[in-house]
Amino acid sequence: MPINNGHKIVKAIKWSVFAEILAKLISPITTIVLARLLTPDAFGIVATIAMIVSFAEIFTDAGFQKYVIQHEFADEKDRDESTNVAFWSNLALSFVLWGIIAAFNKPLATMVGNPGLGHVITIASASLPLQALSSIQMANYKRDMNFKTLFKARMLGAIVPIVVTIPLAYLMRSYWALVIGTISVNAVNAIVLSIWSKWKPRWYFSWIKLQKMLSFSIWSMIESVSIWLTNYIDIFIVGISLSQYYVGLYKTSMTTVAQITTLITAATTPVLFSALSRLQDNHQEFEYLFMKFQKLVGMLIIPIGVGIFCFRDFITLILLGDQWLEASYFIGLWGLTSAITILVHYGSEAYRSLGKPKLSVLAQTLHIVVLWPVVQIAVQHGFETLCTARALVRIELILVQLAIMYIVLKLSPWKMIKNILPSCMAACVLFVFGKLMLEFSTSFLWNIFAISVCAIIYLCIICTFKDERRILTKFIRKLQ
Repeated sequence: MPINNGHKIVKAIKWSVFAEILAKLISPITTIVLARLLTPDAFGIVATIAMIVSFAEIFTDAGFQKYVIQHEFADEKDRDESTNVAFWSNLALSFVLWGIIAAFNKPLATMVGNPGLGHVITIASASLPLQALSSIQMANYKRDMNFKTLFKARMLGAIVPIVVTIPLAYLMRSYWALVIGTISVNAVNAIVLSIWSKWKPRWYFSWIKLQKMLSFSIWSMIESVSIWLTNYIDIFIVGISLSQYYVGLYKTSMTTVAQITTLITAATTPVLFSALSRLQDNHQEFEYLFMKFQKLVGMLIIPIGVGIFCFRDFITLILLGDQWLEASYFIGLWGLTSAITILVHYGSEAYRSLGKPKLSVLAQTLHIVVLWPVVQIAVQHGFETLCTARALVRIELILVQLAIMYIVLKLSPWKMIKNILPSCMAACVLFVFGKLMLEFSTSFLWNIFAISVCAIIYLCIICTFKDERRILTKFIRKLQ
C-alpha cells in the first residue's frame, strides 16, 4: 500500500474522530447522570462482572478480527471464504462459552467477590454472541477503512445509554441498569452493522482455513490474554481485598479518564493499525507514518493528561459528583500517566501490524510480573497507597516498550522523546499556569475560565514550533 494513500488515512481518521467527539459529548452526560443515580458499589459489581465477560470475549474472537484486517488474501474469493469461517467460528465459540459461564456462574461469582450474583453474570454474558455477530463485520469495515459507517453505528450505540440505561437507573437504582444497558448497546451494534454491511455471512466452512487462522492468530489471542491480565488483575485483587465500594471508585476512576483520553486513542489506533498493516514491507514509510502519528497524538493527548491532573477535583465533581471525591486523586494521577503510556502503547500497534504479537506478549508479561506484587502489597496499606502504586508502576511498562521497540523495530527511544518534547514543554507551562490560577479560586466559573486560558496558552506555545505548527495546520486542512 503506497503512502500516497495518506488522504484515505486522513479521511478515515476524520470519521473516526467525529465518532469519538460525538460519542464523548454523549458519554459524559450519561456518566454524570448515572454517577448520581447509582452508588460506587453498583459500579464495582459491574466491574467485576465485566472482568469475566471480557475474558470470555478473548476466546470467542480468537484473533479472527485481526486476521481479517491484517492478512494479505490471495483474492476476493479467499477473503470471502476466510471471513465466513471466522464469522461462524466466532459465533459458535460465543455460545459454547456462554454455556460454560452459565454452568459455573455461582463459583465464578464467588471467585470475583460477588457471591450470590451468579445469575447476573449469566445474563450479562448474553453480550458474547452479540459481540460475535458484530466483530467480523467491524473487521471488514476497518480493513476497507470505511470508518464513516462505523461512525454511524457508534452514534446509535452512544444514544442507547440515554434511552435505556439512564431511565432504568432512575427506576431501578440498581446495577441491573448497567447490565441491561451494555447488552442493549451490543445488540444495536450487531443489528446495524449487519444490516449496513455489503458482506453478508453465508454458510461456508473449512477446517483447513480455520487451522490457518488459528496458527496466525494464536499469539494474537495470547497477547489479548496478557492485556486482559494487565487490565484486570488489579481489579481482581481489589475485589477480594476491599469492598465493592472501593472497586467502584477504583475502576470508575480509570473509566472516567478513559472517556476523555479515548477521544484521541479510539479515533486513531484502529486507523494506525490498518495503515501500518499495509506497510509491513516498507520500513522507511512504516517508521515515517508511526512517528507522524505519535507526534500528532502527542500534541493532543499530553495536554489532556496534564490538564486532568491539574483540574482533577473539578473534573471529578462535574463528571461524577461529590460522592466520588475520594477518587479525584487517582483520576488525576491516572490521567497524567495515561498521556505518556498511550504514546508508547502505539508500539504495540506496530508489533501487531508487523505480525509480531509475541513482542506485545513479552511486554505485557514483564509488566504483570511487576504489577501483581506491587498491587498485592499496596492494597494492604489503603486505597490512596494503592492508587499511587498502580499509577506509577506503569513507568515500568513504558521502559519495557521503549526497549523492545529499539531492539526489535529499530525505533530510537531518543528520537521518540524528541518527537514529543515540544508538546511536553508546552504542557509543563500549561500546568504551572493552571496551578497558579487555582490558587485564586476553585469556583465552577473560575475553573472553566482557567481551563480555557490554559488551552489557549498551550496552543500558542505549541504553534511556536515549526514542525508542530505545520503538522497541525496540515491535519486540520485535510479534515475539512
